[in-house]
Amino acid sequence: MPLTVTLLSFCQALLVTGNVLLIAVSPLIGASLAPSASWSTAPVATQWLGLMCATIPASLIMARLGRKRGFILGNIVGLVGALVAVQALMSERFVLFLLATWLIGIGIGFGQLYRFAAVEAAPAPMRDRAIGWVMGGGVLAAFAGPWLARVSRELGEVPFLGSFVGLAALYALALVVLMLTRLPPAARTHGDGIALPLGKILRQPGFIVAASAAMVGYGVMNLAMTATPLAMAGTGQPFNHVSMTIQWHMVAMFLPSFFTGHLATRFGAKRVIVAGCLLLVASALAAQGGVGLAGFNVALILLGLGWNFTFLPATGLLTESYRPVDKARTQAANEFLVFGTAATTALLAGPLVTHLGWATLNLVLIPVALVPVAVLVWQRRMRLASA
Repeated sequence: MPLTVTLLSFCQALLVTGNVLLIAVSPLIGASLAPSASWSTAPVATQWLGLMCATIPASLIMARLGRKRGFILGNIVGLVGALVAVQALMSERFVLFLLATWLIGIGIGFGQLYRFAAVEAAPAPMRDRAIGWVMGGGVLAAFAGPWLARVSRELGEVPFLGSFVGLAALYALALVVLMLTRLPPAARTHGDGIALPLGKILRQPGFIVAASAAMVGYGVMNLAMTATPLAMAGTGQPFNHVSMTIQWHMVAMFLPSFFTGHLATRFGAKRVIVAGCLLLVASALAAQGGVGLAGFNVALILLGLGWNFTFLPATGLLTESYRPVDKARTQAANEFLVFGTAATTALLAGPLVTHLGWATLNLVLIPVALVPVAVLVWQRRMRLASA
């Protein structure tokens, strides 16, 4: 694997470590600062909103300035957001904390393109493995994130203040790594020519499958994951149990990345996506078994596996659905749809788990998890009808 891909994997690990930290602490900070319980997950939603706002500009900026400059810019914005969060916690200002998580989300939005940079830095036959290698950096984050959340929670007099000091350090370290990373210039990765209209890009069968699988995988996973700390706290589970459940969920999300590419090559990306949808359904069914610690752990592990088996093959399919000249706009459209879905589900998590409860919320997710399967069946029937 090229050194560039390995360095991108390390940057991904730092990015996801910060994400895990935010997942563990943001709903709890929201619950303490928000005017009502229904707004407790608003900081998570504004983080995803920032990510969604960054998706289109990030792709277009990198098409013009190159991946390296774009990633550096995103990390600087994330660093500023972490410092704003420190000020918000010290002054106990909920709105300022929402601004901080929005800025952090913008930084994360730029970082989500690490996987596409890996495709460009690796030889063509290693495309799926490069995606998996970069996303596999999340395995390190699965252990580092919850550990950082636990040890930083009570550092200082202000709860969770140390968490965002640690987050700022992660962004600073990523900046150093990016300075040492050699990435191809935009002229080599984004072609010239006449681009297709956006409407035609969105109607391509490959794009529809890739985007729907990524949207459902991320949306279902994010809704259930964001609701988990609140659901566990509501049943009296201590914070250590919450952070450990999130940790094993993250392991399940990223550990399969090292072989998901092999599975997609051998069995086809679409079959792996179907398996991922079934794992998401299994997670929702496992959540019906009770609200004990074991029930949460099993449901969240299956949820992580389902995300991996939908999102990673969808990324590979997306890279096959465009010409170089259409790359930036296609990636921007995909990221906007996927992370717009994630922002919406984060905002809905608090009210839904409060009013429906953990088990009913997961039942609602079952038909949603099967949408990519329905898309694949519909496309197959259309091809047969055309033949």
